[in-house]
Amino acid sequence: MRSISILFVAVAFWSCQKTLPEGFVYLDEFDSTIQIDARYAGSDNFVGRPVDGYENERIAITFEAARALSMVQGSLADKGLGLKVLDAYRPQRAVDQFMRWTESPADTSTKSTYYPHLRKSDLVPQGYIWKKSGHSRGSTVDLTLVYSSDQEADMGTPWDYFGPESWPSYSDIPDSSFVLRQLLRAEMMQAGFSPLREEWWHFTLKKEPFPDSYFDFVP
Repeated sequence: MRSISILFVAVAFWSCQKTLPEGFVYLDEFDSTIQIDARYAGSDNFVGRPVDGYENERIAITFEAARALSMVQGSLADKGLGLKVLDAYRPQRAVDQFMRWTESPADTSTKSTYYPHLRKSDLVPQGYIWKKSGHSRGSTVDLTLVYSSDQEADMGTPWDYFGPESWPSYSDIPDSSFVLRQLLRAEMMQAGFSPLREEWWHFTLKKEPFPDSYFDFVP
């Protein structure tokens, strides 16, 4: 009887575990040296609340992208730096929520932090928010740099800041922040990622395994 009870508990435990689709991994399991801060699982983001599809603070990503990030992490360690990943795989339902948020003009609680010089109605026309996101394909990542002390580096603007100040080429920021942006860009490109012109934190693996798939599973 005791053995049957133990077996039942074990089966119940494993049935409660999240199973990712084939080709995806949890980043913290793949490389525990990379810091994780799943901002869309909390309220520290441009919508100001937890986002649909982010039910925990774990980050899912394709195996290929995780392997490339681990290469970057190793290279940065030699420079006294490391990665902090803020987002990777993003369910389509989260993107849908972003679009609904743009259609609520009265909700501007995060404007002073994330889009102080833009109207909310400009965010979609100017390309800051899209109906489809590369993140939903699983190989796009938002990240920043941290020092060996775990202190987050000053990159010139916050993550998800909407405006030209977030462009990697924008130079009217402290010299140290500009240098860090260029270092992050160079390291990520060396590992096979493509940068985005408008966001210093955003990179997509060039040889992504699911270039035409937009997933909506909850990790």
